[in-house]
Amino acid sequence: MLNIVWPVFIIISFSFAIFSGNLENLNNSIFESTNSAISLSIDLLGSMCLWSGIMQIASKTTLIKNLTKCLEPILNFLFPKLKENKKIKKEISMNMIANILGLGNAATPLGLKAMKSMQEENEKKDTLTDSMMMFIVINTASIQIIPTTVIAIRNSLGSENPTLIIFPTWLATIISAIIGVIIAKVVINFTKGERLK
Repeated sequence: MLNIVWPVFIIISFSFAIFSGNLENLNNSIFESTNSAISLSIDLLGSMCLWSGIMQIASKTTLIKNLTKCLEPILNFLFPKLKENKKIKKEISMNMIANILGLGNAATPLGLKAMKSMQEENEKKDTLTDSMMMFIVINTASIQIIPTTVIAIRNSLGSENPTLIIFPTWLATIISAIIGVIIAKVVINFTKGERLK
């Protein structure tokens, strides 16, 4: 779908710029945007490397083990079929901790690793398991206590108060996570009932 939407937007933008006589402004904005994108990428690279490294070090210590124990009741509620699988639960908890700290860039490889491990346990390779579906919901909602990446982006773009985003982020991510989990649980229970018929 996006491979249709984006080209249409680009064509409309160029057509509008040509017919309204703003082709020069369009060219200038393209160059300014590429410069901004490169500057932003360089600014975020240091933060991403730092936090990815910290998460890698934390995975080798007892810190993650202790945090996984703290998350155990939540993990058992969200992923009842993984109660006995400590390896996958550790990978999921690392991903959740990275998301909670707002480290989306560090959370992504951890999430892919957890999903790969769940896929290895999956008997039907072409179908998502209940745990995989719930994991996608949790990652999409991505509860964040400290939205580090967003704060870094706001700071690099010259925001006067880059941390102003914290409270709205709490509200948005917590509400979306609660609603997402409820809907996922309903769907999982419904499909389970359908399978038993």
